[in-house]
Amino acid sequence: MASPDGPYSGGVLRFLLIVVLFAVATYVVVRLLQQRRGLPPQPRRRPVQPPRPFGPEDDPDFLRDLDRKRRHPEDPDAPAG
Repeated sequence: MASPDGPYSGGVLRFLLIVVLFAVATYVVVRLLQQRRGLPPQPRRRPVQPPRPFGPEDDPDFLRDLDRKRRHPEDPDAPAG
């Protein structure tokens, strides 16, 4: 039979409260152990951005070759100038 509060009496809410209390207690214990051992808290590091890729548009020799090919389309090996 259902309880006077209805079929759902807050069992999930009680479980979530226990989980949160356990997480807080674990956090406090770990912090106390770190302080007792003299370990400094881990600093938060900013993510390192990867280096910018070097593309053909950054290469002056590539650009010079494109310009030469545009000026002399019939002879791709013609010297610039």
